[in-house]
Amino acid sequence: MNGYIVGAIVPIVLVLLRNSRRVKKRGVLVDVGGEPGYTIRNIRFPFPLETAWEGVSTLAELFEQSCKQNSNKSLLGTRKLISSEVEVTEDGRSFEKLHYGEYVWLTYAETFAAVCYFASGLVQLGHKKGERVAIFADTREEWFIALQACFTRNVTVVTIYASLGEEALCHSLNETEVTTLICGAKELKKLVNLSGQLDKIKHVICMDDEIPTAASGRWAVTSFADVQRTGYENPVDADLPIAADVAVIMYTSGSTGLPKGVMLTHGNILATVAAVKTIIPGIGSKDVYLAYLPLAHILELAAEHLIVAVGGILGYGSPLTLTDTSSKIKPGTKGDASVLAPTLMAAVPAILDRLRDGIRKKVDAKGGLSKKLFDLAYSRRLSAINGSWFGAWGLEKYLWDLLIFKKVRAILGGRLRFLLSGGAPLSPDTQRFINICFGTPIGQGYGLTETCAGGTFSEVDDTSVGRVGAPLPCSFIKLVDWPEGGYLTSNSPMPRGEILIGGPNVTLGYFKNEEKTKESYRVDERGVRWFCTGDIGQFHSDGCLEIIDRKKDIVKLQHGEYVSLGKVETALSISPYVDNIMLHADPFHSFCVALVVASQQMVEDWASKQGITFTDFADLCEKEETIKEVHSSLAQTAKKSRLEKFEIPAKIKLISSPWTPESGLVTAALKIKREAIRRAFSEDLAKLYAS
Repeated sequence: MNGYIVGAIVPIVLVLLRNSRRVKKRGVLVDVGGEPGYTIRNIRFPFPLETAWEGVSTLAELFEQSCKQNSNKSLLGTRKLISSEVEVTEDGRSFEKLHYGEYVWLTYAETFAAVCYFASGLVQLGHKKGERVAIFADTREEWFIALQACFTRNVTVVTIYASLGEEALCHSLNETEVTTLICGAKELKKLVNLSGQLDKIKHVICMDDEIPTAASGRWAVTSFADVQRTGYENPVDADLPIAADVAVIMYTSGSTGLPKGVMLTHGNILATVAAVKTIIPGIGSKDVYLAYLPLAHILELAAEHLIVAVGGILGYGSPLTLTDTSSKIKPGTKGDASVLAPTLMAAVPAILDRLRDGIRKKVDAKGGLSKKLFDLAYSRRLSAINGSWFGAWGLEKYLWDLLIFKKVRAILGGRLRFLLSGGAPLSPDTQRFINICFGTPIGQGYGLTETCAGGTFSEVDDTSVGRVGAPLPCSFIKLVDWPEGGYLTSNSPMPRGEILIGGPNVTLGYFKNEEKTKESYRVDERGVRWFCTGDIGQFHSDGCLEIIDRKKDIVKLQHGEYVSLGKVETALSISPYVDNIMLHADPFHSFCVALVVASQQMVEDWASKQGITFTDFADLCEKEETIKEVHSSLAQTAKKSRLEKFEIPAKIKLISSPWTPESGLVTAALKIKREAIRRAFSEDLAKLYAS
C-alpha cells in the first residue's frame, strides 16, 4: 500500500518542483531616477556591477593581470594556410578554396610580449600621444594584439568594419582624424584608390608581410612584423589609461545613412565583460572560444575580452571557413570548428538560421529511415523541453544524442557547451532547433553598441524562447510609455513601452555629434546615464524582457493597421525558401509587399521535383510558379506564427543574388539596410504595388 502512495505522491511533488522552477524570479522592480517608467534590475545585484576583478578598472589592467596569471597557457591560435586554389564552376564563376592545417599558438606570455613590442613600435614609428589609430581588417590575432598595444599606450582605437563602403570608410577616418591605420593587404588595396580623400593618415601598418606594390609612395607603409621588431629593439614604458578614458570609437555598420562613431570608455566595456562573466556557468581557463565575428562589432570585442579575463583560449577563424562545408574550405579539409572543437561560441541570428537550414537540407536530402529517425528524435526532445513528462528524458535522451544528434554536434566540433546569440532578434524556431540538435543552451542577449552590448541576457536554466532574459548585473532596464504606438507601462498583463538602458555600460555618446547624443542619451538626477533604444519591449512576471516592436519599423497602413516590419521579417525568415527578406509597407496602401532573397538550393530542388526547366537561377526566380510556391510557403509560415492577415505580404519579388555586406545591402552583422534596399529595388517595389 505504501508503495502505491509513494508512486502517486512522487510525480505530484516533481511536477510542483518543476512548476516552481518555471516562475523563478530573475529581475525585480527598482526605484531609479529620470523619467517615470517601469524599471527592473538583476535580482542578484542590488547595484550595477562595474568590475569583477579587484584593482582592475581598465581593459589594459585586465589583460596584463590575466597574462601574468596564465603566462604559460595558450591564448591566441591561428590556422596555418597550406594552399590556396581557385575553382571555376560550369557557369564560369570562380571561387577561392583554402586548405588549412592545425592551429599554431601563442601563450599568454608571448602575446603580452608581442603587445609590448607593438606598442613600443608605434612610438618609434612616430605615432604621437593624443592621436588616434584605426584598425580596418577582418578578425585575426594581429587585430587583437594591435588593440591591446594601443590600450597600453592609452591610444583611442577607431574600429571599422572590413566590409564598409568607400563613402562610410572615408567619413569614419576623416571625422576621427586618424593618423595611423592598421589593416590587412586586402583592405590596403581598397584604400589605395581613396588616398586622395583621406586627410590625416601618416602611417599605414600592414598586417601581412606582402605589401601591395600600389600602396608604396602614397603613405609610409610598414609591415606589422617590422613594427614589432622595431619595438623589441627600442622598448618604451607603458602609458596606462584610466576607466574614464575613451578606449574605442566604434563605428556602427550604418543600417541607416552614414555610420556614427560611438565613444566607449574602458569602464563601459569592462562593466559588460564583468556582468556576462556572472551569467555563464563555470566559465574559466578550460574554455575554448572560436573567434570569427567582426572584432569591429562590440559583441565580439566584449566576448574576446571575457575569454582572456578568465584565462581561456581564443582560436581564430572566419564565417567562410567555419565548418567542413563552408564556401571557402577546400573539399577534404576540416573547417575551423572541427579542428578547434570550441566550448563557447558567439553568433548572430543570420548564421544560426543558415546552420539550421543546412542541417534540415541534409536531413531532407537523405530521406528514408534517416529522416524519420531524426524527426522522431527531434519531436521527442521538443516534447520534453516543452514540459511533457512523456518526452525524451534520461536514457532515451542519451540514446537519441548518441544515435542522431552526435553527428550534428560534430559540425561545430562536438564540445560546444554554451552559445551566445546577439546582434538581432533570434526566431524561436531557430533557437529551439539549435538548442535540441546541439544540446547546448543559447543565451540570447540584448544590447547595442551604445550600451557596449550590455542590456539583458538569458540564463542557462531559462528554457523559454522569444525572450532576451533579465537585466545584466551592469544594467537597469526601464520601460517608458509610448502613447502613439499604444505601448504603456500600465498595460495588462505585462507592462510595455520603449526600452531605456541605464548603468556604467552606457557609453559617452556619438563622436562629434552632439545633436544625436542629446537626442538619444539622458543623465538622471542621480547621475545614472541612460540610452533610449527606440525598441519596444514588455516585461514578463519573472523580470525577463521580450522585444516586441521597434518605433522606426512601425508603419501605419491606409486603413489604420500598424505593421511592425522587423517582427514580420523575423517570423517569415523561417520559411525554407528564404535566405533573406525585407517587408515593405506603404501608408498609402492597405497591404504589404516583400523582397525575398531566395534560397538557391531549396528553390532549385523544388523545381527539379516539379520538372520545371530553367536556364539559370535568375530565370527560375522570375517564373510565375516559383513565385507562387514561395508566396504559399510564406503564407503558411505566417499562419504558424499567428500573424494578422494585413501583416502577410500580398505580393513578393524573388531576388536571385544574395545580399552581402560588400553589396551595401546588409551590415557586417548581416542586418538589412532598409533604406539602401528600398533605393536599390525602388522600381521593383513600385511594380508590386502597381500590379
